[in-house]
Amino acid sequence: MTEQSSLLLRKQLAELNKNPVEGFSAGLVDDDDIYQWEVVVIGPQDTLFEGGFFKATLTFPRDYPLRPPKMKFITELWHPNVAKNGDVCISILHEPGEDKYGYEKPEERWLPIHTVETIMISVISMLADPNGDSPANVDAAKEWREDPTGIFKKKLLTQLELHKGI
Repeated sequence: MTEQSSLLLRKQLAELNKNPVEGFSAGLVDDDDIYQWEVVVIGPQDTLFEGGFFKATLTFPRDYPLRPPKMKFITELWHPNVAKNGDVCISILHEPGEDKYGYEKPEERWLPIHTVETIMISVISMLADPNGDSPANVDAAKEWREDPTGIFKKKLLTQLELHKGI
């Protein structure tokens, strides 16, 4: 599986280099390791995240695409679906199959048809429309629900000022 996953990831990287997708850029952390990617997500227009550049890593398992990668923001990001340590928590990155808590449908979770592009489009969508019902950062979710243009926005804008044009 390792050789197959490596070939698939190389193909996806080549495709992204040939036809970049608006909203993010992607490359390898180290040219010798196809399983460690660095991405930069550009804050979506007309959202509180507009103007931000957010660095993250994607770490792919050797049995990709059967299992999802892990995504972690390196840039500090105040967001309901990003844990305080930077781990991204969205359905598309959850292990395939049934959700033992019954919150997610199997088709909302990881499927082997997903690519780096579909992952990143989901992350950009997550920035534009956080899911406060299933938060990785409970404090950010509470502020997002109760006062999105007040204290939540103030914390986020402070971070954006620190990370503009990384």
